[in-house]
Amino acid sequence: MNSKNNGRPIFVLFLIVFIDLLGFGIILPILPLYAEQFGAQPNEATLLVAIYSLMQFLFAPLWGRFSDRYGRRPILLLTLFGSVIAYAGLGFANSLWILFFARSLAGIMAGNISTAQAYIADITTPVNRARGMGIIGAAFGLGFILGPAIGGLLIGSDPDNANFHLPSLFAAGLSLLALLCALVLLPESLNSETRAKMQANRYRQRRLNLLQVLQRPQFCVLVGIYFFVTFAVAAMDSTLALWSKHQLNWGPQQTSYLFAFMGIVSTIIQGGLLGFFKKQLGEIKLLTWGIVGLGLGLLLIGLIRFSQSLILLLVATTLVAWGISISQPILNSLISQMTAPEEQGQILGIASSCSALARIGGPIWAGVSFMKFGSSTPFLSGFLVMLVALALSLRVTKSASESNTERIA
Repeated sequence: MNSKNNGRPIFVLFLIVFIDLLGFGIILPILPLYAEQFGAQPNEATLLVAIYSLMQFLFAPLWGRFSDRYGRRPILLLTLFGSVIAYAGLGFANSLWILFFARSLAGIMAGNISTAQAYIADITTPVNRARGMGIIGAAFGLGFILGPAIGGLLIGSDPDNANFHLPSLFAAGLSLLALLCALVLLPESLNSETRAKMQANRYRQRRLNLLQVLQRPQFCVLVGIYFFVTFAVAAMDSTLALWSKHQLNWGPQQTSYLFAFMGIVSTIIQGGLLGFFKKQLGEIKLLTWGIVGLGLGLLLIGLIRFSQSLILLLVATTLVAWGISISQPILNSLISQMTAPEEQGQILGIASSCSALARIGGPIWAGVSFMKFGSSTPFLSGFLVMLVALALSLRVTKSASESNTERIA
C-alpha cells in the first residue's frame, strides 16, 4: 500500500482499536464483582483476569503468524467477530463457567491489537511509523478513560442491584461496530509478494536461544523489572473492585469511575509530561522514580483500611497511574535500545512473554492472598515486589554511571 495514501486506513484502525478497547475498559473494573454474583470466591474471581492473559499469551503469536501468511484483514475480521461472541457470552451468562468460557474466548481473540500494530508497520515508513504507532497508543488511552466511565453509567448506582448484563452487551455491540468498520472500510495491507518475502525472511532469521539471552545481564535485569512491575499492576487491577467493596463499601459504579480517573492521569502523563521528565532526568533515573511512585501508591492503598479517606485514595491511585505510565514505556525503550536491529522482534517478544506471564501470575496470587491474608494483602505485597524492582533499577543506574565514567576516562 502506498504510504502516501495511508491516512484513511490509519484512521479506520484508530477507530477499530478505540472501539475494541472501549469494550475492554467497560468490562475490566466490574468483572470480579460480576463473578461474585455467581458465588465466586476472590481467588476464583481474579482467575477471570488471569485466564484472559493466559489465552492471549498462548494465541497472540499464532495470530501473528497467521496474519503474516494470510493477511492482516482476515485476522482482524476473525478476531473482532470472536470478540462479539465473547462479550455477548458475558452479557447472557447465567453461571460462572460461562463467564470463564467467555473470558477465555476474549483472550484468544485479543490478538487483534498486535495485528493492528502489524498493519501500521505495513503501511508506514520507518520515518513516520512512530506517529502511526502513537495513534494506536492514543486509542488505548481513550478506551481506558471512557470505557470504565461508560461501564459505570450503564451498571447503575445501586450496588445491590447492579446491572452486569447491560455493560457486557454494550461492549458486544461496540465490537460488532468495529467489525463492520473493518469489513467495509479497511483494505488489506499485504499483497501476496510481500507475504512470500516475509515468510522467506522468517526462515532465514537467526534464532536466539535462552542461553544466549541469559548471557546478557543488563537485559535480564530490565526484563526482571518489567516482570515485577507488570505482576504488581496485574494484581492491583484484578482485586481493586473487590477491595473497594470490602474496605469502602463501594459498588461497581464507583470502582469504574476510579479506573477512569487513573486513565485520565495516565493520558496526561504520557501525552505531555513524560517527554519533559525524560529530558530533565534521563530515562534510567525516571524509571527509578516511576517504580518509587508505583510502590508508594500500592502501599497507600494497602493502608487505607486504617483511614478511609477519598483524598488519600486519589493520591494513591495518582501515584499508581504515574508509576505505570512512566515505567512501562521506558522499559520498552531501554530494552529496544540495547538490542541489535535484526534481533528487535525476538528480544521484545521475550520481554512481552515475561510480561504476559506476570499478568497471569499476578491475578492468581492476588486472589489467593486476598482470601487467605486479607483484602489489603495484594497491594502490600505489590509494594514489596516494587522494592525488588527498585533494587534492580538502582543496579541499572549504577551500571550506566560506571559506563559513562569509563567513556570519560
